[in-house]
Amino acid sequence: MKRTAWLAAALLAAGLLSAPVEAKTLKWAAQNDLLTFDPHAQNHQTTLNFQMHVYEALTRYTKDYRVEGALATQWQQLSPTQWRFQLRKGVKFHDGAPFTADDVVFSYKRASTPPSNLTSCATGIKDVKKVDDSTVEMTLEGPNPVLLRQIIECRIMNKAWSEKNKVEKAQDYKAKEETFAARNANGTGPYKLKTWQADVKIELTVNKDWWDKMEGNVDEVIFTPVKQDGTRVSALLAGDVDIITDPPPQDVARLRQQANLKVLDGGENRTIFFGMDQLRDELQYSNVKGKNPFKDKRVRAAMHQAIDAEAIKRTLMRGLSIPAGMMIAPQVHGWTAEMDKRPAVDVEGSKKLLAEAGYPNGFEVTMDCPNNRYVNDEEICQAVASMLAKIGVTIKLNAMPFATYIPKILKYDTSLYMLGWGVSTFDALYSLQALQRSVDPKGGADGSYNLGRYSNPKVDALIDQIKIETDQAKRDAQIRDVYKILQDDVAYLPIHHQIRPWAMKKNVTTVHRADDRQEAKWIRVD
Repeated sequence: MKRTAWLAAALLAAGLLSAPVEAKTLKWAAQNDLLTFDPHAQNHQTTLNFQMHVYEALTRYTKDYRVEGALATQWQQLSPTQWRFQLRKGVKFHDGAPFTADDVVFSYKRASTPPSNLTSCATGIKDVKKVDDSTVEMTLEGPNPVLLRQIIECRIMNKAWSEKNKVEKAQDYKAKEETFAARNANGTGPYKLKTWQADVKIELTVNKDWWDKMEGNVDEVIFTPVKQDGTRVSALLAGDVDIITDPPPQDVARLRQQANLKVLDGGENRTIFFGMDQLRDELQYSNVKGKNPFKDKRVRAAMHQAIDAEAIKRTLMRGLSIPAGMMIAPQVHGWTAEMDKRPAVDVEGSKKLLAEAGYPNGFEVTMDCPNNRYVNDEEICQAVASMLAKIGVTIKLNAMPFATYIPKILKYDTSLYMLGWGVSTFDALYSLQALQRSVDPKGGADGSYNLGRYSNPKVDALIDQIKIETDQAKRDAQIRDVYKILQDDVAYLPIHHQIRPWAMKKNVTTVHRADDRQEAKWIRVD
């Protein structure tokens, strides 16, 4: 043996020299596809999950959800409303263009301007200015206690690429607009978009010029959306895929027993709920004429206490849910066990409330529901419809794929709808501002997903205080106060917080995320 080969073998045996990392392909399946590759067009978890492999922001989360620098290396708060960010030097976009302050200024303007559907990442940011090529300054409308978490979703696009391809504005997804940025991508992230065939396949390839270090060994990601639960499970059992991130609850126990598989469990910071049209004077898609039952709190309360979330947990979720009384999950700052309690199921009490509200014989209404987005979403809608039938509320179920569903409800074309809300900042404000604050008529972040258009001036005032309060004790008290009002108003009908198991081959090592985002940069396939 030559001396150099002998020395390398000795060092390797001693653990002083790392073995070369063998690049691997990760084959991943889940029930729903992403909606678009435009990083500012949709606030949808699967969409954001894939975009974050390709596009990056100024900050990002560590494995334990601490904030660290990404495209920014450091920052300084010059005043309560002035922040300066030093940008990472030497970073290149996937097309080879250098990353500069011009790209940051452009991206923040794009994200904060309608038809962007991700204005929440830039809310409260009055202006972003270039100081030099590697420095930007943010001017805020007021103090922001969660700024560094909020901007994690503000992903940076290349200004020149966007101008060249005529995508200076975000895709208008709810208007079904097609743009170059919706099907193509040019970020700075660890992976490049190779191809995307909607509802067929996504292929990502490793960015060998990425500025950071890969912890895993995945150089190619092949994602296949598979709507049918049984088909996804069969693909994993047959070894055709390496991981499924949404195994159906009824199959989890069986998957745990497979010698060649493992299941990684974790709570998700997502709450499943129903919203109701509380604006129109006459309810659409209903047999009630001249009135809107959902504008009466007694009707909303009657529906809430008629829904047996414990039964849904037991029969549909197989224990993989936490019945919810709050609209935020336990992982979110502002959650309290005391407030996260549901009213006791009371069918007779619900009938009495409906009679008092003027509906002694109940009424009929259409329920819009996705059938490929959340765990057992259509089945939950069916169960809730059966529960509401016991109090005289007759449901016409209108279930559809999420890609069709979300543009419909974003146009307020709904009377009763299911939605799930994850909290990317892990702070209650993210949910409060999007779901419970009155809708901003200019299309801003306020009420961006308040699709039933609930409105309460006291709630709005408290949310506006929570946005800028930097005293933690005062802010926590404000959060408690606003949730008390929301619960008293029965603003929404929360069902449960999801518990999310991931099932995978034994040779796959990954990090479970409460935001349900798999990050290929941390994954090993051995």
